[in-house]
Amino acid sequence: MADPKGFLTHDRELPARRPVDVRISDWREVYQDFSQEKLTKQAARCMDCGIPFCHNGCPLGNLIPEWNDLVYRTDWREAIERLHATNNFPEFTGRLCPAPCEAACVLGINADPVAIKRVEVEIIDRAFAEGWVTPRPPAVKTGKKVAVVGSGPAGLAAAQQLTRAGHDVVVFERADRIGGLLRYGIPEFKMEKRHIERRLEQMRAEGTEFRTGVNVGVDITAAELREQFDAVVLSGGATQWRDLPVPGRELKGVYQAMEYLPLSNKVQEGDYAVPPVSAEGKHVVVIGGGDTGADCIGTAIRQGAESITQLEIMPQPPASRPASQPWPTYPMLFKVESAHEELADGGGQRVYAVSTTEFVGDDDGNVRALRLVEVEGPQAGFKPIPGTEREIPAELITLSMGFLGPEKGALLQDLAEVAGGDGFYDKRGNVARDKTYMSKVDGVFVAGDMGRGQSLIVWAIAEGRAAASGVDRYLTGETALPYPILPTARPLV
Repeated sequence: MADPKGFLTHDRELPARRPVDVRISDWREVYQDFSQEKLTKQAARCMDCGIPFCHNGCPLGNLIPEWNDLVYRTDWREAIERLHATNNFPEFTGRLCPAPCEAACVLGINADPVAIKRVEVEIIDRAFAEGWVTPRPPAVKTGKKVAVVGSGPAGLAAAQQLTRAGHDVVVFERADRIGGLLRYGIPEFKMEKRHIERRLEQMRAEGTEFRTGVNVGVDITAAELREQFDAVVLSGGATQWRDLPVPGRELKGVYQAMEYLPLSNKVQEGDYAVPPVSAEGKHVVVIGGGDTGADCIGTAIRQGAESITQLEIMPQPPASRPASQPWPTYPMLFKVESAHEELADGGGQRVYAVSTTEFVGDDDGNVRALRLVEVEGPQAGFKPIPGTEREIPAELITLSMGFLGPEKGALLQDLAEVAGGDGFYDKRGNVARDKTYMSKVDGVFVAGDMGRGQSLIVWAIAEGRAAASGVDRYLTGETALPYPILPTARPLV
């Protein structure tokens, strides 16, 4: 513990966001620089607890007190070594993870928790700036070939671990660029894509091969994949989105969030001059109160929407931890992300405890309005409240209501047939796997949302690392790859 009084003498502080009127005019990340002096004070707040609950809050088991202490002592080189010991991509998690580690911070029992995410981001950004993040190719090759299907955080983590173990790894991605939802689902203002590119450069130098534009199951069948590779890792995510089957769903102007957001990202990539679907000059309604909904808000604001309303069927969450969600669990709290701040600044609204009943169209088949009704809470089954029906203008609607599991396309259909059908999926419709992350098909492993359902980026990376450990043992009979101690997983035996 570097500063025994740090948590008493320093308050929690985060970097300031750029002024709203400035940041909505571009697509750069919203936060301003954070000085080293301020950062070391934040690291000094870590109490180095006898039982560091932040470890349990983080599925990766990040060594948080250790690198907090190293940052306080300005030993940045050792700090990145400790950070990379458990996390392949801290530049992603530090920007995108909702930080269950901070919710589990012991200091958070009766004070503001340590700013763990900010310390994490500053460590990795400094490491890249100083040239400390270099390729780590394997010393010995095994001659074994592994296919990784999907290039999101789970697939990239598995691929990097397996490449470093000496296997020949090929990552297949059906999109035209590597990154999965990191690339096309996360707006530039939350994470600039240069962070992906510099990590891919490292991975290519280590020996990982990437093949884009390949729809596995169609362009290459499951049988061909198993024949050409000694092991396969399925990491395609839970991309089957939840729909809203109400009257008017077929109208033009109603889109899934993952139909809308990628087009804006493609503009930033230089593929389009303007997005094929734009909020410019339109009344926008975002259905869904989570992070993806916030991404739609921030995107629509930067495209020049006339108005924006966000709808959520759940009641507004409390501002502080409720008794029903005690420390160190992750609480569901009212959050004001950068996009929400921008929404309020522009006169937009976040409306809670309402349900959409109909999309209303014009004579040309375009959506022009949305009808909604206030509802009672989930305990009452979201029962409509009579007399609360109303209509609001809506010329562009995005559905940001989460995902239902993996797409049951040709790849999974073929593998389920190989497995005999029964038991290939779990009760939730995800691909079932054992404690080594292998599915019911020999040599086919599952990592990330495809196996656990829609979850957090930190879980995806942890599962990618864990699955890589299982694959390595399957191929060689043993493994030196670390196996994250996941709360829902058992140790390999």
